[in-house]
Amino acid sequence: MGIKLKYKLFLGLLVIMCFKTFSQRATEQWKGQVALGINNPIDNGENDGYYTKYINIPSVNLGLQHMFSESLGAKLDVGFNRSRNADSSLEFKLNYTRINAQMVFNSKDLLTFLPEHMWVVAHAGPGVSFTNPLGNFANNKYTYLNGLAGVELHYRLSRELSIYGDVSYALSLSNKEKYNLNVDGFSFNGDLIYATFGLSFSLSGCGYCN
Repeated sequence: MGIKLKYKLFLGLLVIMCFKTFSQRATEQWKGQVALGINNPIDNGENDGYYTKYINIPSVNLGLQHMFSESLGAKLDVGFNRSRNADSSLEFKLNYTRINAQMVFNSKDLLTFLPEHMWVVAHAGPGVSFTNPLGNFANNKYTYLNGLAGVELHYRLSRELSIYGDVSYALSLSNKEKYNLNVDGFSFNGDLIYATFGLSFSLSGCGYCN
């Protein structure tokens, strides 16, 4: 076999390998996420007669994620949470919505003891919370900053689709001053913990995947 032919075959093989490597990573570059779950708003601890159930539904999270490398990325996500009073509390309902910009760290290369199709993702970042009581307390709204951190456990179903569970905590950065309870009734500017289960799906395509 001539040197030129060997050279051409080598270049061809190199191109195929590059396409294959790129296509496999492309599925990880851009992802969408959708998840449903439960939540628990955490107030400032004052015994004001208003407190939620420990488990409230629903929590709905929607996210867009971009990975800069196999380990490090960022995502923008929105979460909507509905909660209501416990049986022994005064009656109320609460809508809690948040928007967060977060850094994402995939620990797959560190936690090598996990099965091949399973990995853990940590995420954290700042955001804005919007709380809106319903009914008679609809005017007692708050808009305040939060800091969110959480952990996701993923299981890959295919190159383009995985299921995951997420447990996260949104820390209120509000000054904790609230509406006058005796005059205005229920309001909320506290923390939130939530747990969701959902799907993570590739938006990058996988044109050369096997």
